[in-house]
Amino acid sequence: MQSSQFPRIVLIAIAVVYFGEAISFAAEELPADVHFVRHVFPTLQTKCFTCHGDDEGELRGELNLKTQVDLLKGGESGDPSVVAGKPDDSLLYLAVTRNSDDVGAMPPKENDALTKQQVAAIKVWIERGAVWPSEKRIVEIREEYQSQWDAEDGIPIQTSGGLSADWTNRRYETENLWAYQPLWADPDGILKAAQANSIDVLINNRLTEIGLSASQRADRRTLIRRATYDLIGLPPTIQEIENFLNDPAEDSVAFQTVVERLLKSPHYGERWGQHWLDVVRYADSSGFANDYERGNAWRYRDYVVRSFNEDKPYDQFVREQIAGDEIDPTNPENLIAVGFLRMGPWELTGMEVPKVARQRFLDDVTDIVGQTFLGHMLQCARCHDHKFDPVPTRDYYSIQAAFATTQLVERHVDFMKDENVSGFDERELLLARRKHYLAMLNDLDKKKTIQAARDWYRDEEKDSSHFEAIFNKLVEKKGGEEKVNVGEVRTAMQKAKVDPSLIPPRHVGFQPVDFGKERVARKGLERLLWRLDRYDPYALSVYNGKTLQRKSVNAPVRMPKDPRGQGELEESFILTGGDPFSPSLPVTPGILSAVSFTDSNVSRTESIYDRRLDLADWIASKENPLTARVMVNRIWQGHFGQGIAGNPNNFGTTGKKPTHPKLLDHLAREFMDSGWSVKQMHRKIMSSDAYCRSSNHSDAQQLNALDPLRETYAVFLPRRLEAEEIRDSMLVVSGELNPEIGGIPSRPEMNLEAALQPRQVMGTFAEGWQPSVLPQQRHRRSIYSLKIRGLGDPFMEVFNSPGSDLSCEKREASTVTPQVFALLNNEQTYARGLAMANSTLKKSPQVSDSEIIQAIYQRTLGRDPVDLELNACLSHWQQMTKRHQTLEIERIEYPTEVEREAVEENTGEKFRFTKPLEFYQNFVPDLHAADVDVRTRALAEVCLVLLNSNEFLYVY
Repeated sequence: MQSSQFPRIVLIAIAVVYFGEAISFAAEELPADVHFVRHVFPTLQTKCFTCHGDDEGELRGELNLKTQVDLLKGGESGDPSVVAGKPDDSLLYLAVTRNSDDVGAMPPKENDALTKQQVAAIKVWIERGAVWPSEKRIVEIREEYQSQWDAEDGIPIQTSGGLSADWTNRRYETENLWAYQPLWADPDGILKAAQANSIDVLINNRLTEIGLSASQRADRRTLIRRATYDLIGLPPTIQEIENFLNDPAEDSVAFQTVVERLLKSPHYGERWGQHWLDVVRYADSSGFANDYERGNAWRYRDYVVRSFNEDKPYDQFVREQIAGDEIDPTNPENLIAVGFLRMGPWELTGMEVPKVARQRFLDDVTDIVGQTFLGHMLQCARCHDHKFDPVPTRDYYSIQAAFATTQLVERHVDFMKDENVSGFDERELLLARRKHYLAMLNDLDKKKTIQAARDWYRDEEKDSSHFEAIFNKLVEKKGGEEKVNVGEVRTAMQKAKVDPSLIPPRHVGFQPVDFGKERVARKGLERLLWRLDRYDPYALSVYNGKTLQRKSVNAPVRMPKDPRGQGELEESFILTGGDPFSPSLPVTPGILSAVSFTDSNVSRTESIYDRRLDLADWIASKENPLTARVMVNRIWQGHFGQGIAGNPNNFGTTGKKPTHPKLLDHLAREFMDSGWSVKQMHRKIMSSDAYCRSSNHSDAQQLNALDPLRETYAVFLPRRLEAEEIRDSMLVVSGELNPEIGGIPSRPEMNLEAALQPRQVMGTFAEGWQPSVLPQQRHRRSIYSLKIRGLGDPFMEVFNSPGSDLSCEKREASTVTPQVFALLNNEQTYARGLAMANSTLKKSPQVSDSEIIQAIYQRTLGRDPVDLELNACLSHWQQMTKRHQTLEIERIEYPTEVEREAVEENTGEKFRFTKPLEFYQNFVPDLHAADVDVRTRALAEVCLVLLNSNEFLYVY
């Protein structure tokens, strides 16, 4: 790549000046002709000339606005567009106000409407006589005022060029270009001179500026809970709390010991891996019409967990996910890592145009690379040059060209030593389902007999002579009628080129219901291919090669024998309107041209190979101002609940600006200087006073007045636990969590109504949700739960677990009524309380009721109850004991099969069929209320109350 200076922000002379909304012309009192050039002419150029002047042969409404003569002449109405001095009588003004009953709104699209400032400028221009200076005078005015207007209007950015000169030369407000600037480097040495954590220096400077005091340091009990959830997503044990409370070291030193212990925990990678999986849209199915399971996607998920646990340098993490197979195709870890490129929803059905499906993948991967690593919503430049940011469509398709030779594959990758391959015996249950489908097809095949064909000829009154002649030849050849089936006769008739109308149909002998059953079995076998791939050494991956011509993908794709020789070598073009059938200008692999820097060795190859590696090297370069900023911002958000820049996926104009830009830049620089260590960034952040502050402020009135949005970090913001943290925490305190790391997805119990609801996919029904057979398989951490795009867990969804179709830059934390039912009335929540009650009573059978309450408080909240709480819990336990003495508990009857009813799409006939539920046939349920005595069930009600408390559900 050619060397160039960064930042590529230069002042250049332009022919047409673009003016934004923030123009205050009223106070300027410019001469009338200058006002026109400054405020009116640019609006006409950008909003009007496309339809009314650029192409005189295609004038809308016969109206030309490019000259004063044509403006006064008007259009097909015959009335002048402007009446000097009278804006309310001027059709142009009435049209742009969009408020006239007699004049149509212009421009027609609401999104293209003029701003209030632009409308006001036109009104002032007309009031002052609608002066339109000559072309010579326009040039003179621009030359005279150019330097002044440059300062007011922002600056241009040099890019690879837009589709129009106006876009290429447009100007940007400096504040919207913050992400493209080099990292702030503390030129005055304010951080070097300070003794405190540099984070606190920059945050406290802001607090001092606005006159806001900071809250005190949080107590140790609060801090260990905060840190433990932040780093591993689980509650601290009572022993860990006691160790920290009793550590005689100074607070900061003792807390550092806690942080180091947590960073070494294998559960750290699970917590921070979940953050990453939210961004990349991890799921175990493909989405869309078929929603096929991606049997081996779990290997990418475990790669992410391992990478965080190992503190893999982030630049390496980036390069492996974009181009791991190009870096070292012999390294299994690299072949798994590029599963990142496969995370988006995608399918190719026989009903879709392959080129459209292929383009959908290319668009998806281009955009997710931009959002994940660069903080840019690149899809905004797919159909046109970006409306707000310096991202031309040319750049979008140049980045996309890096993936033009990237092909999708389930690639053979041997299991590694540190991969968890336990639980593969569940494959036998899927093979039982396969056997069931094969038996269905075998029974249906028995209906396709020679006699059925003869009956068809009779019923349809067709000539059967060809059929009988060929049948007799086959009988003679094979030595008996019983050795010839109707399928062989059909094939022979087709080879003999018999009139197709005289050949029996493929499913001759079928009744209307049989067509539906055949489809269910055939599609069921097809879907099982994807599920069975889970247990074989294959990875959701990619390879470089030519694009093969495929009409559909309904089974896992394997590596072709000759990736270089077969298929089409795709060329890359700018696609007009994003349409793959409307290529325009050719492009070669490239980068974001607004983000260039010196001494870059990144080449942009046009060969089949190494295109992605070149792009990855550019993204992971220390000189790229975006990459480190984006990741540091994500880490900060993981600790404080909000990023320094409020939209981690969007550092552009429409994203929230950084509240502390110097802090973001400083941390980005330290991040790279530390060898791109994520764990070192945790240490930096968590050792700061800002992180250790209390969530309570001594002067709430002052805080609300000076920091209503809580952006100064004067206090620590409490947060509700995320959906996965809630479920995992309940499993921890109930003593049921299986802490095993990695492996094939587990399937927790789900509300039966949701689990077994009929779910239509292309041509059939999807499988119902069946939980894993054993409790220890079901009770794994939520990051390992099977994630099907078309079937979300209602419990997880009500607590804002994001879907997997779009990248989630930040989770919401809503408070809605269904959450009450999910926690108080949910069978799974009660089961956790029951397990906790049962294990507590069994562990301490001889202790008092007060000691039992004390024990469950320690398990759930990590502390002893105060007297008021103790008495309330004892009273509730007593009341619930009386209530449960009156209840008769019925055991849950788990279904072993489910009956479906459908309409056969070819015949329109209704049919029923039964699907076995193999996992339920050997299902080992959790502890049930019927398994324990009244006292235990009543104590479970007390546990349920604590599981619903704010103290359990929130981190302060």
